[in-house]
Amino acid sequence: MTEDATGPVPLDDQLCFAVYSAGMAIQRAYKPLLDGLGLTYPQYLVLNVLWREDGQTVGGIAERLALESSTLTPLLKRLEAAGLVRRTRNPGNERQVMVELTGRGRDLRARAGCLGEALLAASGQSPSQLAELNRDIRRLRDAVYRHIGSQSIAQPEA
Repeated sequence: MTEDATGPVPLDDQLCFAVYSAGMAIQRAYKPLLDGLGLTYPQYLVLNVLWREDGQTVGGIAERLALESSTLTPLLKRLEAAGLVRRTRNPGNERQVMVELTGRGRDLRARAGCLGEALLAASGQSPSQLAELNRDIRRLRDAVYRHIGSQSIAQPEA
């Protein structure tokens, strides 16, 4: 079989696949820990946003996670059913749904701290190496968003 020079680049040579598959590997490393917390990875991301700043709108959380509100709503319903968040209408703007952590949701934060340790152990990288990689990937993400004319993922206030 001859190699087609106009065909797609092999997966292992594609940066997008390396980033995607690295994300999948990290999620698999987190899975046993998240199972112990009763969470999926997307649910953990939602809680992480709220642990940083509680009492956000559905739209604000969706923007921070680069998700559509329609994708986020089922996650929030499951988190609410688990007693980890509470959704209420914003009295100042009835169209907005506010999301707040419950006591159980706040308490879960301390137990979720082990995820970073799991990544350090699984990767064999130092904290500074992972921090540098994280900065590089964020710069790449933001450059791509600028190029395609879309907003990058909203960053939390410092």
